[in-house]
Amino acid sequence: MSFIGVLEAIGKGFEKGLKWALTYAIPVEKLVALLFPAAAPVASEVIDATTLIQNAVMMVEQKYAASGVQSGTGADKLAEVLLLTSQAVTTLLTKAGLKVGSDYIAKIVSAVVAILNAQQAETSATATPS
Repeated sequence: MSFIGVLEAIGKGFEKGLKWALTYAIPVEKLVALLFPAAAPVASEVIDATTLIQNAVMMVEQKYAASGVQSGTGADKLAEVLLLTSQAVTTLLTKAGLKVGSDYIAKIVSAVVAILNAQQAETSATATPS
């Protein structure tokens, strides 16, 4: 395979991952309301942290899709998202007055993934004719 052929294959994989991300991303305000129901009014730091987590989750999913292993292990994906986000999310949530640790952030990431998966299932169910 030529160099250009490899780049075209990578581009097609990235396009597939991007399509997934755009289809299943949900507005961050909805995520914040689900993840931090008691945080009203919501501090901008909480919104920023939630946006960062959702973007990292989608980026990791895109990466796995582009490399052809989208069904990679959840533990590997979680570790990658935590590596990308933990420090910034901890800082943002601490500024918002929330006491957080790495276990708490891992639970938030898992919750975001579960919400995105539910969103994906809901979208798939409504798109499939009965």
